[in-house]
Amino acid sequence: MSNFTDDGVKHFHNSEPVLLSEIIHDEAGVNYEGFKTLLKLGAIYVDNYRQEKDKWILKNSLFRVHTRPRRFKCDYDWKSLIVFENEFFLILNKPSGIPSHPSVDNVLEDAMTQTSLAIKSPLFVTHRLDTLTSGLIVYGKKKQFVKDFNVQLIERGVQKKYVALVETRQALPKALTHYMDPSKGTPKKLSTNPADGWDICKLEILEQTRVSESVVHVKINLLTGRTHQIRSQMAFLNAPIVGDILYGSKLSFHGSGIALKSCEIAFVFEGKKLKFNISEDFI
Repeated sequence: MSNFTDDGVKHFHNSEPVLLSEIIHDEAGVNYEGFKTLLKLGAIYVDNYRQEKDKWILKNSLFRVHTRPRRFKCDYDWKSLIVFENEFFLILNKPSGIPSHPSVDNVLEDAMTQTSLAIKSPLFVTHRLDTLTSGLIVYGKKKQFVKDFNVQLIERGVQKKYVALVETRQALPKALTHYMDPSKGTPKKLSTNPADGWDICKLEILEQTRVSESVVHVKINLLTGRTHQIRSQMAFLNAPIVGDILYGSKLSFHGSGIALKSCEIAFVFEGKKLKFNISEDFI
């Protein structure tokens, strides 16, 4: 028995031992070249384990195949995007349009993996940026650094500032507090009133400069870090980020990107506070 889901994920079992490439062809309709691509991207699972090579599979195994994995353009000089690096961590200026870490259907085309391949050293996730968000992100090179960094995140010891272009003709408040529905999926739902189980979202608008009749350049101090937090909070004010079609933007920005950038990050390392920043301009 097999079935497809709307996102191209196929689930099935095998009734007898079979070669992986053959059953993927028979059950998912994928030719051998397509099979090699799915294997390279890490889009094939057997009994919840990601497969890395063609091999014989025991009978009664459970298959999950992502037949339409999300693809991303990664032809950057990744070393040139490194803002700082030592033996414990590095800071990357992540481009827009690329995931910050591997996903369930693609373990190759993301900023962390591509940077790791460029420097020939493993990297570890410390925090995340949305795929469409560009700018500074920290990757660990030592697991102890990741643990220490995560403690600072929990204790709100990591300071993150962003810049954005937003569509509005009004002045924005200097402080925002909303509550986010924790349900999966996007766009995120917000409320100004507390609700049981909803996550608090807080940020400060440090600066706002009008650049045109309908667009304002804002600098944001992110006080809590929720998925799509800045994007959803700006949209809640009827001030969506330029290019953010999901949240109501009517303007385009650099193709399919959005005008949101992580421009500054600060944290403590070996007893000293470090701060890293990049340009706050949008070119």
